[in-house]
Amino acid sequence: MTGMPDVATTATRIGCGAGFAGDRFEPALDLLERGNLDYLVLECLAERTIAAGTLRRRTDPQGGYDPFLERRLAPLLPVAAARGVKLVTNLGAADPTAGGEAAARLARRLGLDLAIAVVTGDDVSASLDIDRPALEDGLPLGDHGRLVSANAYLGADAVKTALDAGADLVITGRVADPSLFVGCLAHHRGWDLADTALAAHGTLVGHLLECAGQVTGGYFADPPLSEVPGLAHLGFPLAEVTDTEAVITKLPGTGGRIDAATVAEQLAYEIGDPSCYPTPDVRADFTAVTVENLGGDRVKVAGARGSRAPDDLKVSVGYQDGYRCEAEIDYAGTGARRRAELAGAIVRERTAGLFRQFHEDLLGVDPVRQPDGQPLPGSGRCRLSLTARANDADTAARLGEEVTALYTNGPAGGGGVRVTTEPVLGVLSSTVGRAAATVSVAVARSGA
Repeated sequence: MTGMPDVATTATRIGCGAGFAGDRFEPALDLLERGNLDYLVLECLAERTIAAGTLRRRTDPQGGYDPFLERRLAPLLPVAAARGVKLVTNLGAADPTAGGEAAARLARRLGLDLAIAVVTGDDVSASLDIDRPALEDGLPLGDHGRLVSANAYLGADAVKTALDAGADLVITGRVADPSLFVGCLAHHRGWDLADTALAAHGTLVGHLLECAGQVTGGYFADPPLSEVPGLAHLGFPLAEVTDTEAVITKLPGTGGRIDAATVAEQLAYEIGDPSCYPTPDVRADFTAVTVENLGGDRVKVAGARGSRAPDDLKVSVGYQDGYRCEAEIDYAGTGARRRAELAGAIVRERTAGLFRQFHEDLLGVDPVRQPDGQPLPGSGRCRLSLTARANDADTAARLGEEVTALYTNGPAGGGGVRVTTEPVLGVLSSTVGRAAATVSVAVARSGA
């Protein structure tokens, strides 16, 4: 292996500043300011996220990238530039090119001249074979409704190429979550990505970091079975990585916890077969991974093994599966539950046979308390929650119309109606040949 002279003995410090599109903003800045990082990754893309971005582009040519791109990057870019930290993110979502342009405009407003790399090629919708089976049910992709997106999971080589070209900020679309981290490590440590042991080790690190606060206790909290302190100020993770092991940790003074239990839970998250976790870079085998508590929110991991990566790439296919309407109404006081049940029966009768699916819930059945604290017999507050699915928006919206009409046509005392009608995005998985993803990396300076 080649690389910087001291890399073999010096750990690479890499942090995760976001684990999904709606994640908190401030932990990323805290990592940049106090983490002494080499790289910060913002992993903000899920399967439905990219499908939703593709739909936005149909009405807004600049709407395909993550709506939070500027808000996330604005506080980070000046600090990263001052500290020499490289930023890697999939905020490009369904339009990395437009995302890169937005990032360049933001950098200029901030007076920064940054080398910004844009990674494209994950959109394989033009070459998708709709007769290929979906992995979920074996049916042809084209049998599931109107397809809206098809994005292949690119690998670490795309990120490494961008960083090798001198990028300060890398904007991607669909890159496999752990590959965002593997690409940073391969660039910094001079790894040959054909080395399956190194690719598997990097994938282990990336998989543990990719969901941000999950590994620091966010998903682990389940009182009283498992207590996690300071969740209102949860710290996000960073890793100190050498070529053979890594220490998963978080910043001092932040909430959450990192120990063998939180790390082991994240290790098992979403990988399927732990002996063969396929990514674009490697088939990772986590069955021999060791997880060692070092104390002080520090856990050492090692022992990932790997074999040759799959010949094909996984592809995430978004499709429009009709429309959903959610409608709710409140009833309170004596007889609240019976009035809510009557309201539900009225809506069911008036919409019988109209919807593909219909679901009803009664929420929050609690008694009204008298001044002495005793429950008022037969009283309570009950919220009727109804959900319907239909093939078209107008039919789905009928549910909301019927619930709204309960104000004067239903039981007494209804209030607080809320109605939402929206398209339903379904997600399928399949595979494509690697040649279908024509990967391109374009690097340009933003100009101050």
